[in-house]
Amino acid sequence: MKNSLVPTAYVLLNSDLGSDESIIKEVKEILAEEDVKFEVQGVYGVYDIVLKLGSDDAEKLRAIITNKIRRISKVQSTLTMMVIEEQEDL
Repeated sequence: MKNSLVPTAYVLLNSDLGSDESIIKEVKEILAEEDVKFEVQGVYGVYDIVLKLGSDDAEKLRAIITNKIRRISKVQSTLTMMVIEEQEDL
């Protein structure tokens, strides 16, 4: 499966108990103001929320994750995975 070499990040979030829906809503509000593509979903398992971000600017993705997503009050922890763009065409 080929992608169009757009910097992409997956962010796994752990939230305070029962706060998943409010965090998802806040993520959507934050990202609506940014020039990024995104998908956000609640999930079962070790993490509570999965966020996929895409932008033409990898540094912008890092800044959004660090300065906005990780600072949402009911987010306990995050795990960020940046896609290795050079391997997308293998």
